[in-house]
Amino acid sequence: MSFLQILNENGEANEALLKSINLTNEDFLKMYRYMLITRVLDGWLLKLQRMGKVAIHAPNEGEEAVAVGTAYAARPEDWFFPTYRELGILITRGMSIREILCRWLANKEDVLKGHEFAIYGKKELHIVPTTTPISVHLPSAVGFAHAAKLRKDKIVVLAYLSDGATSKGDFHEACNWAGVFKVPIVFICRNNQYAISLHVSKQTASETLAIKAVAYGIKGMRVDGNDIIAVYKSAKEAIEMARNYEPVFIEYLTYRLGSHTTADDPKRYRSYEEVEFWRQKDPIKRLRTFLISRGIITEQEDISIRKEIETMVEDEVRKALEIPPPPIEVIFEDVYSDIPWNLKEEMEEIIEDFKGS
Repeated sequence: MSFLQILNENGEANEALLKSINLTNEDFLKMYRYMLITRVLDGWLLKLQRMGKVAIHAPNEGEEAVAVGTAYAARPEDWFFPTYRELGILITRGMSIREILCRWLANKEDVLKGHEFAIYGKKELHIVPTTTPISVHLPSAVGFAHAAKLRKDKIVVLAYLSDGATSKGDFHEACNWAGVFKVPIVFICRNNQYAISLHVSKQTASETLAIKAVAYGIKGMRVDGNDIIAVYKSAKEAIEMARNYEPVFIEYLTYRLGSHTTADDPKRYRSYEEVEFWRQKDPIKRLRTFLISRGIITEQEDISIRKEIETMVEDEVRKALEIPPPPIEVIFEDVYSDIPWNLKEEMEEIIEDFKGS
């Protein structure tokens, strides 16, 4: 199976492949900004967790190109079934930084009222809420796509998963259903090489993850997940194939530079040298080199863009931290249509206790 790369690690492009993509300089710059916003916001969410303001966070560093590039390739009518590590989808699809921060901080403006920890979706943006257990959303994504086919809606479902998810039964059931019924779905697999602490070499005996698609009768692709231009090209082609009821599985080879979550210590299972090796393949650094070498932006303009984004995100963080938490009684809401008498008593007691504290 071939491996698609358009920008190498030095930001140098394969000119023939580059010419085959219908992207303008403005498109390149937009994707660059989306990746930068994702990384800066991701960094702040990590800091906020360390400050005790956020319960837990799954870092996105190093994997921004997959989320941003695939989301940028989709149409507004397409639907997303993400995992907990696709912050870039929210940014690219238009969710505001304030809305994202309020969700993570579980403050008074949080649409879920702090009820649960989830990178929530948004119906208006066609983003379905995430699930914490890996792969359990994949059968639902396939069912959603099958329903769209039956309704003759020309939409495509983008279902995201990790390398670890390919070992789960839900993944195999979803791929089998997609292949048999030819539903409009693209499986986006971020092979970041670690399922928490388990390296992909111990995850499967397959030569690649993409080759698994063959058994289900669906097309498989293998792409450099740190090359956002290759990510975009492959996703665009796959989405249009899926729109014609040819499901696709794409393995994006990337690397998780950060920890699995803030509850994880990656130094226990991988070396500093390994991380630094992959840091040199950084997707943002690669696209920046391309933009500057092509004269799309200057080094000074790049500095200005970065400063603007850092200031914007920091300002949104400051504003979000000023928003108070939701009132204590919300923990009793949205379960029963009418709160039972015993819970009402408990609620009144807790409200009274909080008044005195």
